[in-house]
Amino acid sequence: MKRFYYIFPLVLLGAFSVLFMQFSKASDEADRIKAEKLAIQKQAEEAKKKEEAAKSREDSEKRTAARLAEERQKEEERVAKWNAETKRIEDEAQGYVSKAAELSKEVTDLEKKLADLRSTKDTRTRELLAVSSEVELAAIAKHNAELEIQRMNEMLVRKVAKTSFVKQ
Repeated sequence: MKRFYYIFPLVLLGAFSVLFMQFSKASDEADRIKAEKLAIQKQAEEAKKKEEAAKSREDSEKRTAARLAEERQKEEERVAKWNAETKRIEDEAQGYVSKAAELSKEVTDLEKKLADLRSTKDTRTRELLAVSSEVELAAIAKHNAELEIQRMNEMLVRKVAKTSFVKQ
């Protein structure tokens, strides 16, 4: 029985080796065919790239000429637009300068009015504070007078209570 432990794996190893060799040959042949196809395809792509490169050079030269003409035209338009914009800005600046002078005069007038109004407000505030203080002083005097009247009434009640009229 111990012999089968060695013989059976060796037989399986031999069968695996035979199958592996057959598969390996088939795989190598498939790889060789694939490599030949890739080489043919690569040559075709290189030829196509050369054609496209020649076409793109021609197109590039045409586009460069068209772009240069377009750039010249754009530059002329830009210069004309720049000059028109500069003139418009100068005219606007002149208008703003005159308007700034008018507004600065108006600001000085308004500042003068504001100063007058502030002085009037200060005067009225002082008058209001003076009147308020007089009112408070009058309220305090009234309160003191009421307290004095109550004190006098209390003293009178005590004196009357001590007299004989109340005891009878």
